[in-house]
This record gives sequence, C-alpha cells and structure tokens, in this order.
Amino acid sequence: MTTTTTAAPTVRTRVAELAAAQITGWQEGYLNDRPTAVAALARLRRGAGRAAADLPDLWTLIDTSPLHTRVEGVRPLGEEELVRAENAVHVALTLWALHQQSRGSRMHRPHAPRRPAGLGAAARRLMPPGGIDEPVRKRLVRAGTAADLTTLSQRLRELVVLLRRADIPLDYGLLAGQLYAWQRPGGDGAVRREWGRSFHAWQETDANPPRENTDDDTSRPTDRDKDAS
Repeated sequence: MTTTTTAAPTVRTRVAELAAAQITGWQEGYLNDRPTAVAALARLRRGAGRAAADLPDLWTLIDTSPLHTRVEGVRPLGEEELVRAENAVHVALTLWALHQQSRGSRMHRPHAPRRPAGLGAAARRLMPPGGIDEPVRKRLVRAGTAADLTTLSQRLRELVVLLRRADIPLDYGLLAGQLYAWQRPGGDGAVRREWGRSFHAWQETDANPPRENTDDDTSRPTDRDKDAS
C-alpha cells in the first residue's frame, strides 16, 4: 500500500492564496456595488505606495490572521516571515484597490498559461504589437531595481496606473507571493527574473484575447463616481 504525502504549502503560497482570497471577495462586492466593498476599496487605495506601518486605519481591514493561525502539519511562521508576509499582502491589496477603482471589469485575474496575468506580461501588453515602448520597459526595470519594499510599491504604483487606464488585469495573488519572495535575502534577483521571463514569454498572438468577463460585465455600466473619495 502506497501512502501519498501532501507537502505543506510554502509561505509564499500561503501569502498568494490569502491575498487572492481577500481581493476576490472585495472585487465581486465592488462590481456588484455593495457599499461595504466600495468603502473598503476607497480606504485600501489610499495605501498604495505607502508602508503598512503608516496606515493604522487599514490594520482592521486587511485580515492577516490566517498567517498567525496554527494549522496542523504546517509550521508556524517566524517573526521575520510574518513581517514580510504582512507587508506583501498590504502592498498587493492596496495596489489592486488603485487598479480596480472605477473599472467595470475584474482587474485581478488569476494567471493561466494561455492567458498570462503576471507583471511582466501585463507590462508587455501595454506596448504595441511587435514594438517596445521604452518608457514602459524602463518603469518595469526601475521597479525591479528598487532598494526597499516601499520604493518598490511606489514604482509598481506607477505601472498599475498605466494598466488601469488600459483595462489590463493582473494576478495580485501571484504578485503578493512575489513581493514576499522579493523581501528575502537574494529574493529580489529571483523575482526580477520571473518578471523578465513573463515579459519575454508574452506572445503577440495573445495580444487581443477575449474581453475580460464578457459573461457579466458587458451590460454593467462603469460608475466612475461611486468611489471618488
């Protein structure tokens, strides 16, 4: 008889799943014009590009308790891991809130091989088919060479504004996991390589994929004033 052992999730995976789960709930609420979700998004987006410690108002909104919960078969996180994880979730959620503002379709979309939604692929989609937009490329490079997480979040904010204007979604769970990895010793280089591979792997044949969420977004008007605060 063969016993199958399931490996415990890595910290990066836990961070990615936590960020994606919280964003998915708020995103659906926001698109359905639920007041609590609209208010949450307005609060969250004020944190885009700012350190979590500077915004105590968000401490009760961003739920990182699952990272502190003891789970059988999963080791508890150390203090440095918790700080990195909480910071990564904060940056991902606040950037998503900025990205989603006044958009009528989902700006968080899970990555799939045939529908890439990583940061590099999203930046490449900002560029014309067959060409390179140097200002966009430089923004991606600058983000990758940030000296600290706050600087990185500020530079990512610049890219997110461009993605928002173009209605290009991003996998914020994937990004949260990358932000966690970026903070580890030597992790910045590994994450830069992930972004670079994502950028170069984007295929022009995918440059005009089906409209995002046509099943439920085509008839929903975009309310550009509901979260103008």
